[in-house]
Amino acid sequence: MKKYWLIFFFGTFIFGCNNKKEEVEIPKNEETSIQTFPEPIFTLAEANKLIELPLHCVGTEYPYKPGETLESEEDLVEPITVHPVFYGCFDWHSAVHGYWSMVTLLKQFPEIDKAEEVRKLLKEKITADNVATEVTFFEKSINTSFERTYGWAWLLKLSEELHNWNDPIAKDLEQNLKPLADIIVLRYKEFLPKLKYPIRVGEHTNTAFGLAFAYDYAETVGDMELKELIENRAHDFYFTDENCPITWEPSGYDFLSPCLEEVDIMRRILSPEEFINWMNTFLPQLADENYHLKVGEVSDRTDGKLVHLDGLNFSRAWVFYGLAKQYPNYGHLENLANDHVAYSYPNLVGDGYEGGHWLGSFAIYALNVLHEK
Repeated sequence: MKKYWLIFFFGTFIFGCNNKKEEVEIPKNEETSIQTFPEPIFTLAEANKLIELPLHCVGTEYPYKPGETLESEEDLVEPITVHPVFYGCFDWHSAVHGYWSMVTLLKQFPEIDKAEEVRKLLKEKITADNVATEVTFFEKSINTSFERTYGWAWLLKLSEELHNWNDPIAKDLEQNLKPLADIIVLRYKEFLPKLKYPIRVGEHTNTAFGLAFAYDYAETVGDMELKELIENRAHDFYFTDENCPITWEPSGYDFLSPCLEEVDIMRRILSPEEFINWMNTFLPQLADENYHLKVGEVSDRTDGKLVHLDGLNFSRAWVFYGLAKQYPNYGHLENLANDHVAYSYPNLVGDGYEGGHWLGSFAIYALNVLHEK
């Protein structure tokens, strides 16, 4: 994978735009201007900073927020007992994407300063025995809905990243993780046919987000049954949606955009003609070159819920980047994505643990989408 060597620079300038009228009407006598933001580019120096976030948190046992239901007093054990791989980073899903962050950074920057430390950690933690313990937890019927579907999605994203990593340790790590990936896939296949209505929130249970990551995994490993199931369910859930109320967003705790996550899965499953037609009724304003969406503003980064809005900025960015790359007529949205990244990126390193245990993964994923081949 190519490395990105230009510096992450946030200079700006203003330029005027002519009045334009597409799906969204702009007042005829009103001049408009948009601020431009240079494209954010990864550097080795930035990667060296970002790797510190997951390296610190994946082994940090407390504070910890368990998400399981206790069946009896026997379940009152240390998190590391039932989750010997994913016990750090405050909660299970953050630990999962903490490992994903380390893998994707090492994959892109094999000469990263902490490369050997990361390799050692991956080999020590993602073992067959440790994963078997994680699987045992998931196999209990009371845990059927544990991390559904947010943690499920990130686990499959980690497995996908290992699958695509051309490194001597990658094959063994993927094989060790496979039993857990397999049970997550099974959970998707059991759950999606029963889900009558999509969950349209801006937090963990958002259905569209869970579908998008699982779809990528299914395509990567060739699981046609899962791929077709996701295509069918996404079509059922979203194909007739119109005029998504994006002006109502964000909610105070959002780290995902309900409207934009829907765009992200539909751009994957629809043909180009179908997708453009769908967008013209779902979010027609995005086709306007003057379209603007204000960043989510964070008032207190020591508040674990309020800092979610930094995550919203990164997740909006990855949707805009993906849409702009796939459909050139939405290319203007890349600048809007840059705006969102520019707001939240400077706060990644050196801020509180409330955001530090997870936001790095969101930033990295947004930049990966931007620079994806």
